[in-house]
Amino acid sequence: MKELQADIKKQEFKRVYLLYGEEEYLKKQYKDRLWQALNPDHDTMNAAVYVGKDTDPSKVIDLAETVPFFAERRIIFLEETGFFKNKCESLPEYMAELPEYLCMVFVEKEVDRRSRMYKAVNKNGRVVEFKKQTEQTLVRWVLGILKKEKKKITRQDMELFLSRTGTDMSRIATELEKLICYCVDDEVISRDAILEITSELIENKIFDMIRAITERNQKNALDMYYDLLALKEPPMRILFLIARQYNILLQVRELLAQGMGQNEIVSKTGLQGFVVRNAIPVARRYSLSVLREAVEEIVRTETEVKSGLLSDVLSVELLIVKYSGHAA
Repeated sequence: MKELQADIKKQEFKRVYLLYGEEEYLKKQYKDRLWQALNPDHDTMNAAVYVGKDTDPSKVIDLAETVPFFAERRIIFLEETGFFKNKCESLPEYMAELPEYLCMVFVEKEVDRRSRMYKAVNKNGRVVEFKKQTEQTLVRWVLGILKKEKKKITRQDMELFLSRTGTDMSRIATELEKLICYCVDDEVISRDAILEITSELIENKIFDMIRAITERNQKNALDMYYDLLALKEPPMRILFLIARQYNILLQVRELLAQGMGQNEIVSKTGLQGFVVRNAIPVARRYSLSVLREAVEEIVRTETEVKSGLLSDVLSVELLIVKYSGHAA
């Protein structure tokens, strides 16, 4: 990202860029900044945008070969074309002979680094990946926004806020805006305000349900499940999230068994710090054998539901009943 920032600041642009990755908020921010820097006068005659997998490479090349009309450059933005995952013959070769007046920008969520397109852009332009940000980076970012708004927050309440919002920066920005408006007359963002105004992730509700299962509080776990169903959460999505949480617990339990501490587990797994902090006490309630058995059974259950041998609602209910009464 620093190199892209430098390009924008110096107004020295590559002929082709690829912006990709799962952090949509940052990717959009830099896409917009790049568009504004390349096209400050909002020229519509020499700027074009293609969106989607129906984009025709030959038409893109034809446009790229068209000399800009009374302008310094021709700008072409291409979004979610799939060119970096699916076969694309003509564009990789064209990357090596891009006209000097051209700036072509690809914006994708997923790419195959082995593809000819990726290698061609990497060789002839600039590739920028937007990864999910670390907890430390998110904390600094949130504190920066709060400072501009003359607001403060304690470390514990910051952890609570991020645990409720997750790591998606778009969601964090939305929830933070709500929180700042709610606390307009308060200098300090309080725990009560966070609990009152922020929307909790469905993953957190699933984790609370799993915690109830590990505590063998079957009634509480089932009540949470029925609440999720009442909120119109699809049973298969709930099952998928249960599977993900148990996989996290298994990872954490295996690393705890190897003598690793919290920071080492964060580094080894790439999980966020607050995720590992919450997972450690729950994982310790299980033996490795029970966690492995649970992960395998959840996979079997998904297969049985998809094949019609078991109803989706009942499948999750049976898992909760079994493991909330299971000896750890």
